[in-house]
Amino acid sequence: MTGPARAALASVLSEAGWAADVGALELRDGPAAIASPLPVSDIAAGCYGALALAGAAYGAKRGLRLSPWVDRRLAGLANAGNEYLTIDGEAPKTWGNITGYYRCRDGGSVYCHGIFEHLRDGLLDLFSAEDTRGSMAARLAGWTADEAEEAGQARGLCVMKLRTRAEWEAHPQFAALSRQRLIEGEALGVATPVAPAPAKALPLEGVRVLDLTRVIAGPMAGRALAEMGADVMRVSGPGLPFIEPLLYDTGFGKRNAEIDLRTEAGRGTLAGLIREADVLIDGYRPGALAAKGFGAEALAALNPELVLVEISAFSNVGPWAGRRGYDSYVQSGVGLTAPANPADPPVRLPCQPLDYLTGCLSAFAAVVGLIRRAERGGGSRMEMSLARTAMWLHEMADALGPEPAPPARNPNIPEAADEGFIRKMGSGMGLIGSLAPPYGFREAEATWATPPRGLGADAAAWA
Repeated sequence: MTGPARAALASVLSEAGWAADVGALELRDGPAAIASPLPVSDIAAGCYGALALAGAAYGAKRGLRLSPWVDRRLAGLANAGNEYLTIDGEAPKTWGNITGYYRCRDGGSVYCHGIFEHLRDGLLDLFSAEDTRGSMAARLAGWTADEAEEAGQARGLCVMKLRTRAEWEAHPQFAALSRQRLIEGEALGVATPVAPAPAKALPLEGVRVLDLTRVIAGPMAGRALAEMGADVMRVSGPGLPFIEPLLYDTGFGKRNAEIDLRTEAGRGTLAGLIREADVLIDGYRPGALAAKGFGAEALAALNPELVLVEISAFSNVGPWAGRRGYDSYVQSGVGLTAPANPADPPVRLPCQPLDYLTGCLSAFAAVVGLIRRAERGGGSRMEMSLARTAMWLHEMADALGPEPAPPARNPNIPEAADEGFIRKMGSGMGLIGSLAPPYGFREAEATWATPPRGLGADAAAWA
């Protein structure tokens, strides 16, 4: 591997407390694809390389000899994965009208995230605006950045003041997260070690994964596990909002069930699935599943061998514990998008590394949990957050230095296709195109076994 990618890989393994033979990983080198001075390609290569190594290690316990690889250029590009989705050749719109930055009366800026309908409507009501950027800009020009953030947060809306890195590192939430590792882990249940059954080709064949997640980070973790052969069931609730294109982009290899946890029957159905699951990925706000009777202790009682992966925006510690959040929204609060010149307008990063890196790290943590279960028995609880990933991104950028040769722009869809980076699969929603996995094994390709399926298309029962 290149020196920077090797350093990123070493950091991931250290943060997880898991050792691996890094010499077994093949790095397919290539130029950076992301138009940013952040060393995204090397950091992503380290993350996806760790996932490939963990997959090979678990495969070895199932009788497989797998040679893991990671593609540096594609790993970097994967951080903008949603920008390469096509449905019947067309790129769908996902951002909405009013999501973005707005200048305030005091010269500060806020980022408003209104992709979901209820969040959009809440913002329009709070600021007495119409569903246009011009209307929102005119209204927010009468607020200070602090006023807008406080009013938005009071209503549970996504309004974030733009902060510099120094301002973020002086914030109490930064102090709270600084006491956490990138991947927080602990034993969850107690059970006797059982060797996993032999596998035929891919390391996670037959592993049952409950994917209780939405948007990007959590669903991408589930997609990665499916690419390595896992039986992944995405579970949603009736009436929950979703972003249709992202549902398709993250849905390869998954079944798609619906359970109403407001009912006793629904809770009983989920409990039955948990008893027979190997991994559960929880992408809801901290405490949401616990409020339905499925907190960590209850999960361990149902299944002491369960590997629980929890993903949140700001973790479950500090003054922002439990806040909802999304990649671009978190970027603004942690100093990733503040311009060097305060007079310049802030802009989103040309990728969403907090979502995609956290998703990759979550899949890696799940596989490490399976390895530990096979070695010492019992389940585990792993926790990741977008904000903690952002802090690690800052740390790695300091350690690695800037990307030496960032391109002027990201590749467009035809260019990515010409490089062989896009796969297509027919589905009930049309021909879906998406970025291929940036990792795999020379003996068995990480693959999409089935196309994406619509909400509630499958029964809530294991095959």
